[in-house]
Amino acid sequence: MLLACHHVQKSFGTNVILRDASFHIEEKEKAAIVGINGAGKSTLLKLIVGLEDADGGEIILAKGKTIGYLAQHQELSLHQTIYEELLSVKQPVIDLEQKMRAAEKQMKQLSGHELEALMETYASLSHQFEQEGGYAYKSEVTGVLKGLGFSEEEFTKHTGVLSGGQKTRIALGKLLLTKPDLLLMDEPTNHLDLNSITWLETYLQNYDGAVILVSHDRYFLDRLARKVIEIKDGDCTVFSGNYTEYAKKSRELLDAKLHAYWNQQAEIARQEEVIRKLKSFNREKSVRRAQSREKMLRSMDRIERPKQLDANMRLSLQPALESGNDVLHIEHLSKRFGDQQLFSDLAIDIKRGERVALIGGNGTGKTTILKIINGLLAPDQPDQANITLGSNVTIAYYDQEYHVLHPEKTIFEEISDAYPNLTNTEIRNLLAAFLFTGDDVFAPIHTLSGGECGRVSLAKLMLSQANFLILDEPTNHLDMVSKEILEKALLHYSGTILYVSHDRYFINQTATRILELTHRTLVPCNGNYDYYLEKREDLIRLYTGKNGGAPSPREDRDAPASGSGQTTESKQSWQEHKEQQAAMRKRENQLNRLELEITDLEEQLRGIDAQLSDPDNGANVPLLMELSRSRQQLEDTLNKKMEEWESLA
Repeated sequence: MLLACHHVQKSFGTNVILRDASFHIEEKEKAAIVGINGAGKSTLLKLIVGLEDADGGEIILAKGKTIGYLAQHQELSLHQTIYEELLSVKQPVIDLEQKMRAAEKQMKQLSGHELEALMETYASLSHQFEQEGGYAYKSEVTGVLKGLGFSEEEFTKHTGVLSGGQKTRIALGKLLLTKPDLLLMDEPTNHLDLNSITWLETYLQNYDGAVILVSHDRYFLDRLARKVIEIKDGDCTVFSGNYTEYAKKSRELLDAKLHAYWNQQAEIARQEEVIRKLKSFNREKSVRRAQSREKMLRSMDRIERPKQLDANMRLSLQPALESGNDVLHIEHLSKRFGDQQLFSDLAIDIKRGERVALIGGNGTGKTTILKIINGLLAPDQPDQANITLGSNVTIAYYDQEYHVLHPEKTIFEEISDAYPNLTNTEIRNLLAAFLFTGDDVFAPIHTLSGGECGRVSLAKLMLSQANFLILDEPTNHLDMVSKEILEKALLHYSGTILYVSHDRYFINQTATRILELTHRTLVPCNGNYDYYLEKREDLIRLYTGKNGGAPSPREDRDAPASGSGQTTESKQSWQEHKEQQAAMRKRENQLNRLELEITDLEEQLRGIDAQLSDPDNGANVPLLMELSRSRQQLEDTLNKKMEEWESLA
């Protein structure tokens, strides 16, 4: 056992964070801590690492084992470069290397016993150097930096000029390079793009130590965690399995608790009615029996009603007017900033009812595309670019950087003034879904953080009656329950959606089509994120002529510029792209038709087989011969249909 927590308690004033938390972590185990915002997940990590003191219980780390901790906010040296900051982790190895170099110089000047003694020391240093990965430490540092999305040109940047997100990535890289026995990671996927998250997943899957994760990235937890520790209302519950298995078991547990609660409430109501009836008889014997039942009720161990964050709450999100079938048509769309070409000659067609996820690495231009569609940025060569909205299309746009809110209003006023027909209860339910409860709803807008402003803007958007939603990272700053509520609202929305997101679970749940922006062009795929991953390598090769690897944004920018007409064979023109999509739809329709025909033929064969095996038909030779001929014909037709299906599939 690597870590054991026994009956851990922690409160802040009257707010109980942990009442009696007990769990253990084995060596090499990957575990997740989950719970709503404010439940105490980060506090538990701080208790384990010793940054906070527990009020009770004990936390035991196995003797000689080390802990590494990634917090959400980082402080770094202001004077070192990115590369130097990560290299500092390897200082003990660097010191060994310097001792070896110094010994090599001394050897040239010594002889006899002194040389032999120094050679023994050198051999010991060399062995230690090799054991600690000394011959690969520079490539290891470079590999981690590139995996976390830093290009080689950025290695020489000083950390003092970096954003908070970049500093978090550096801190994550330093932590990974220290290789502690137990990694504690608080929201490690924040500020990472899809390529970097995938790299981190692979790294942690192969990590030789144990890992405890706090994350709202459900896809990430699904692929890594094999134990889930839930913190809820001060209680700590341990579930085996990944996040999906935990979510299922947690719902079942909640349903069982609710069932027990309502059963007890029904029994209490029944007993109270019996007591009332007995007392109404107004006889000594019946009164004594009523008193006996009252005593029994008073001594009953009452079940507290389980608190529910109502993930089943349905937010109403429907357009006031249905758009035409063609919602958005784009062709010849290009954009560069200075020497940086983001994309060129893009073509996009979106139909009514589609939910299209636009994905890609940081810096490839996803948000830029959304801003161009909304008229916040101009495309290059506007006389050639064509951006056309279909008939009756009305847009609602959610941009993390472009919140149209009134600083002087409270959160409640922001919603009630915009939608005066809503009742107070309806407004409070909506805001609760986006983590504003109690007196939170009366906080002035100007006092909110950027993330809180984003949640208010998203809540307002959920009430819009637009038929085309354009969303930029809608799940940022939401906890898991709020994400599920948003997912359900979007799944029941009859309009059209185009969104940018790094949340792969969210994409997997909601997208009907994927567009990946890579190598300055778009790679399309009908289906969800999992299906796209299966086909990604072939699709990227088809649409870009390059391998299916995950290029960094810098590698995208340094790739040879594609011509405005995309004239190479491997690059599809807009018309060819449309023709290919039409051919794919035709093939899918043929496959569906064949599958129905095959099912019908198999059903007919089963019917004939039933007649052939019926004892009542055993003496009816003409019928049996006719059935045999019919069966052979059906069998031949079925084989042909199967061959046709196989060829198409």
